[in-house]
Amino acid sequence: MSKGAAHCGVSQSAASQHVKEVERRLGVGLFDRGRRPLELTPAGRLYYGFCREVLRREEEFVSALEELKGSAEGTVRVASIYSIGLSEMSHLQETFAVRHPAAQLHVEYQRPDKVYDAVRDGSADLGLVSYPEASRDIAAIPWRKEEMQVAVPPSHPFAARDEVYPADLNGQDFIGFDEDLSIRRELDKFLRANGAGVNVAMHFDNIQTIKEAVALGSGISILPARTMQAEIAQGRLIAVKLHAPELLRPVGVLHRRRKKFNAATQSFLDLLLGEGG
Repeated sequence: MSKGAAHCGVSQSAASQHVKEVERRLGVGLFDRGRRPLELTPAGRLYYGFCREVLRREEEFVSALEELKGSAEGTVRVASIYSIGLSEMSHLQETFAVRHPAAQLHVEYQRPDKVYDAVRDGSADLGLVSYPEASRDIAAIPWRKEEMQVAVPPSHPFAARDEVYPADLNGQDFIGFDEDLSIRRELDKFLRANGAGVNVAMHFDNIQTIKEAVALGSGISILPARTMQAEIAQGRLIAVKLHAPELLRPVGVLHRRRKKFNAATQSFLDLLLGEGG
């Protein structure tokens, strides 16, 4: 109930009162309040399906209306993980604004699980994530595959090398990702498969913080090469090629299945896929 209230921008008490008013008007209970967490009653599930159908029909109506107008108007809501949004979104926003001045683009940067939640509950039209996973509710469009390289500070011995092998990472202090992230699981699998026993000195939930830790000399890491371009240009990081051509980070675009995009969202999706490489 509290999450629903926050999503709608109202207090929890106001949301509870609204639900009670709907139940009074319908003459049925929508929630089984004897269970924790709350569960929908059969009537609640029926009402939920009705509401989703109403919202779907509204999306189709708005999309059809914009097609009649013949221009890409409306709002595009994007949820993105930090490493994609912070490195790419400025350029994409500028390009989109030039091509479609009547459209609005709203971007929120979130953890991967929150991006999936935003796409699933409809608060985002599109989601940008690494290691995308499709599900019964969510479709995943492959976008690109990013080369992974070893991130080191300029003072590190690896900085003078053109290439390092996985075995060279043995015993190195390593700045990793949090254990609940897909990229952490994939990197752990890669290191194990290549017999590279690193010392995980720190772990964080986003690439930006990992880059800062590496630049400060706390350890090395393995990161997508394109996410390090700014720090390399500033002379704060060195990206060294890793002799592991199979180690790539897949990035994809999420959307809710059977969702009817408005003209603005379709245009932004076309822009993304056109510049994906």
